[in-house]
Amino acid sequence: MALTSWKVFNFFDVSEVKLPDDDGESFSAFDSNDLHCICSGSDNIFVGSNDGHVRILSQAFKVVRTFKAHDTGPITQIKQMEGTALLVTISEDLSNEPVLKVWALDKIEKKTGAPKCLSTLGIHNGRKQFPISAFATLENLSQLAVGFANGAVTVIRGDLIHDRGAKQRTVFESEEPITGVEFREGPNTTLYLATTGRILTLTITGKGQGQPAKVLEDTGCGVGCMTFDEANGDIVVVRDDAIHYYGVNGRGPSFAYEGPKQLVGIFGNYVALVTPPKEPTPTKMSTLRRFVGSRRDDLYNTSTFALLDTDLKYIAHTETLILQVKALFTEWGDLFLLTLDGKLFRYHEKTLQQKLEILYQRDLYVLAINFAQKAGVDTAQRNVILRKYGDYLHKKGDYDTAMQQYLKAIDNTEPSQVIRKFLDSQRINNLIEYLEELHDHDKATIDHTTLLLNCYAKLKDTAKLETFIKSGTNFDLETAISMCRQGGYYDQAVFLAKKNNEHELVIDILIEDSKNYDDALDYIWRLAPELAYPNLMKYARVLLEHCPKDATQIFIDYYTRHYRPKKDVPIATMQEPQGGGAYNVANLTSFIPLPYRQASTYPSPGTAGNQQLAGADAADAEAAQDSPEYHIPKPRTAFSSFVDHPQNFITFLEACLEQENIDKTDMTDLYTALFEMYLETANDKKGAEKEYWEAKAKRLIDGKDIPIDASNVLLLSHLSNFRDGTTLVREQQGLRFDIFRSYTSANDTAGAIKALRKYGPDEPQLYPAALAYFTSDPQILEEAGDELNLVLKKIDEDGLMAPLQVIQTLSTNAVAKMGMVKKYLSDTVERERKEISNNRRLIESYRTETESKRKEMDDLGEKPAVFQTRRCAACGRSLDLPTVHFLCKHSFHQSCLNETDGVEAECPKCTAANNNIRSFRKAQEDSADRHDMFQDALQRSRDRFGTISEFFGRGVMTAPTAE
Repeated sequence: MALTSWKVFNFFDVSEVKLPDDDGESFSAFDSNDLHCICSGSDNIFVGSNDGHVRILSQAFKVVRTFKAHDTGPITQIKQMEGTALLVTISEDLSNEPVLKVWALDKIEKKTGAPKCLSTLGIHNGRKQFPISAFATLENLSQLAVGFANGAVTVIRGDLIHDRGAKQRTVFESEEPITGVEFREGPNTTLYLATTGRILTLTITGKGQGQPAKVLEDTGCGVGCMTFDEANGDIVVVRDDAIHYYGVNGRGPSFAYEGPKQLVGIFGNYVALVTPPKEPTPTKMSTLRRFVGSRRDDLYNTSTFALLDTDLKYIAHTETLILQVKALFTEWGDLFLLTLDGKLFRYHEKTLQQKLEILYQRDLYVLAINFAQKAGVDTAQRNVILRKYGDYLHKKGDYDTAMQQYLKAIDNTEPSQVIRKFLDSQRINNLIEYLEELHDHDKATIDHTTLLLNCYAKLKDTAKLETFIKSGTNFDLETAISMCRQGGYYDQAVFLAKKNNEHELVIDILIEDSKNYDDALDYIWRLAPELAYPNLMKYARVLLEHCPKDATQIFIDYYTRHYRPKKDVPIATMQEPQGGGAYNVANLTSFIPLPYRQASTYPSPGTAGNQQLAGADAADAEAAQDSPEYHIPKPRTAFSSFVDHPQNFITFLEACLEQENIDKTDMTDLYTALFEMYLETANDKKGAEKEYWEAKAKRLIDGKDIPIDASNVLLLSHLSNFRDGTTLVREQQGLRFDIFRSYTSANDTAGAIKALRKYGPDEPQLYPAALAYFTSDPQILEEAGDELNLVLKKIDEDGLMAPLQVIQTLSTNAVAKMGMVKKYLSDTVERERKEISNNRRLIESYRTETESKRKEMDDLGEKPAVFQTRRCAACGRSLDLPTVHFLCKHSFHQSCLNETDGVEAECPKCTAANNNIRSFRKAQEDSADRHDMFQDALQRSRDRFGTISEFFGRGVMTAPTAE
């Protein structure tokens, strides 16, 4: 690349160094007539003069030390070993060999006060008197190379620091003058040689040592046009055509730069290049000047000085100098240039920020980026440049390239600043690219995710949407799912929810959005019990509406402790040929991990048999698996789910009742609900089907200890007009009269007769009720037929009603005719007549007996008693005194009576009878105060008048006497 195409900048501040006014020696140090060579190092400047003196200047450019280094000739070469106190000087006198000295600046000779000279050595050149044209040394002074104008190169090896001797050897000779020598250290120490016609390398230590010099290029360079770049280890050679680099592998890159070259140096990343004045076309006058006034012309001819960055290919500084350059050196972080007239100029590099601002002003952002990268700036500063570059490109309309810069600077850029620039619908692809990168860098917010998914939806780019959600990029899950649902991408929303175990969300999408009820139920069935239950209850009605059979089964399994989460069993399939077929469909399901992954819907023909076998194995494995432990909820919690699904509800209830050890409360709930569903189903049916469901309902409540509450059965039976249920419950609870009354209230004569025959023997009061019912209506009387006579007969036989009551009942309406009860009345009158006659005879006998007893009592009280008994009633022996006679006509020996003191004697023969009478009397007296016994007997008695008479005789009605 020609330098004419390189950008030119002014990255250096140039100032002339002002020497101290009070130090005349400093001015003389840079006097062109006295100064011969100069170098820098260890925070000092070292000047070698023509008279053999060395002057050392500080950072303030004051001479801090001067000493006589050589007595013969000027000092032509000087070099300070950086980081040490060693200084190397070479003095030349063409009449003698050059003299090399090594000085220890930190050691002082006591006699002279000068630095200590560590070693002195004459440099051999085969006794040929030619000036030194090039000089180089290693940092440790173990090897030095000296090039001469006659084309010879001498290498000096040894311990010059401790003056232990040194060996010199001429390693190269040529007919061309040596213009430059440089060392390159590595596994082998290589010496680069430059002549006016060639560039060569020579291995002086290591592998290849002793071999002749290798020619790198058949073009040489001038004196001062070769240097070593310590940063990259390359040799830099400048010629009239270009700047050339030489590395380990030979020639490197070259940069065209036409024109003669006078001097080259390295300052940091820059190549410092001095171009001499252009020579005018030769004329007679110019030829005369060459011999007469060349020195004066040099002072007034202009030179060009430039600082080049060959890596980034720009010119950091260029200027035209009125005076020619004598030397270049670096120290204290600056570059110094010395002119022939003794003026010293300082070149101070601008700061990085200042240089970037210059590039910004010229819109050279690419160069600024490369510049910052080479300078090693931090990421934040580099991203600022990238962002500025992106803004510049966006203004120019290069949106794609601008977006690339924004993407590179994404870590330190406020996303909203970029997003606002690409909200135009025409820039939606750029916006998508930026939003995707935000998610890749975990910098996306909920709004960013929403915007990205909106962009996908607007472009209808399903492929990108799927790639985004499958990429594992961090984004707000809730937002992503919400946007997928809004955009109609239900499969993608399901995938995201499944991937993040958002089970409720998966089911909600499948039901509410996809309407894929079978998959939703299948997904629930694969969840653990504690996760499946709340989701099953939430969507129970919808699932029962669209998947009644399977939904009912999962309810049964869960509430009967038979629930087992479904699991997929891997299916061994044969490997298909490459290329696939119609069944090789890639979809989101392939990314869902077990246990949520479903088997392929379209099995290949070759694997169908395997799938059937695997399905059987899976069923066996599932059957063998133990049921997971979980809390079984109350059955009644599922009842509301089966609204409008009676048959499924019945199936569920019947399955629940097949369990063992059901809780009593749950049993009541299940029986009651099942009974209600049987009746509800029966009401919707007709004929045989109606009878079938009513029979099931009746069997449910038939028997003892049924768990259904009687009131519930009665209520449900009444609401469903299920008379058998009402009857059965009343019968079980002994409410026979209510059963009969239910028939009569419904005017069901046949039912009433049936109930009367069934319950009449145990419930006599049904007969008077039946009599009233049969005679309540002519039609009912006609339906009853001969049953009326049977009722009258039963009433008459059991005395259930007095004849008068029967007459009163029949006379309440004009339904019953006299002929219907003629026989009953005649039989009743005849029986009453007989009973009156018997009662009269019984009364007469009671009167006669009473009179007899009264008379006997009077005789005992008024007439003397005659005792004619001669034997003792106890022992049977003849009576002798003392003898005891009783009014009952029994006589006893006094000794046979077993009398007790203070107790009146009583006839032993009559004692038992007397005790019975006394007990009976006492019982009558006690019962006289027990009115509850009287009322109870009266209620239970068929002949209530007789009962009253009996208790009257016992003294119940007797008024208490005052004592």
